[in-house]
Amino acid sequence: MGLSRRQFLHLAAGSAALPAVSRVAWAQAYPNQPVRWIVGFAPGGAGDIQARIMGRWLAERLGRPVIIENKPGAGSNISVQSLIGLPADGHTLLFVSPAQAINSTLYETLPFSFLADTAPVAGLLRSPLVMEVNPSFPTKTVAEFITYAKANPGKISMASFGVGTNSHLAGELFKAMAGVDMVHVPYRGAAPALTDLIGGQVQVMFDVLAGSRAHIQAGRLRPLAVTTATRVNSLPDVPTVSETFRVTRRMGGRAWQCGKAHHLKPSKG
Repeated sequence: MGLSRRQFLHLAAGSAALPAVSRVAWAQAYPNQPVRWIVGFAPGGAGDIQARIMGRWLAERLGRPVIIENKPGAGSNISVQSLIGLPADGHTLLFVSPAQAINSTLYETLPFSFLADTAPVAGLLRSPLVMEVNPSFPTKTVAEFITYAKANPGKISMASFGVGTNSHLAGELFKAMAGVDMVHVPYRGAAPALTDLIGGQVQVMFDVLAGSRAHIQAGRLRPLAVTTATRVNSLPDVPTVSETFRVTRRMGGRAWQCGKAHHLKPSKG
């Protein structure tokens, strides 16, 4: 990362949830106190891990501690609300996930306007979601999972790290694509959801790969597919979800292409 101290100071001016102040003021003595980094998910999840890694990097360059504050709940809306009204002095940052974009359309009313009340500082990373099950679950592929789910409607518990999060919506999209009925079980972050998935209290979850990779490598979770358009380098033997539906298209039935559902006639031959 080539972010210099001067560049970071300029970026940090827009990090709080109020209009940015003059850059002249920032040049005086920033930072003059520890920097808070608010994360809208429970400790131990992918977002928390990413913020702590970056927080250590920032602390070394700023010469001040970067304190991670976990404020889970309401699909990360609580974390955003805790930022609103704070001084725009660059000493409070917010970890932004896809949930913020989702919540702006999911909730009819919110006590803030995310786009109007915040300003971007920097992009951090991209990470695929992985569809994973407890190793005791009797399926090893997406196709087998769909067959089992259709034979056991409403009996599979699908964990997510909060209502309206990308984990939740990925699961709902899969349910619509596959035509299966699963019970959604929302948690206050990925870490508690993973604990119950590993313990067998829930059966399936769409999690950020960065948070589940160690559990997958240790055999505590079984990956069925990734949600990206192509396979990922760290899990080369794990197919994409779309690979299953491309097979479905060739065989006839229901498939998902180009962002919408298509009802397909059986192919000839």
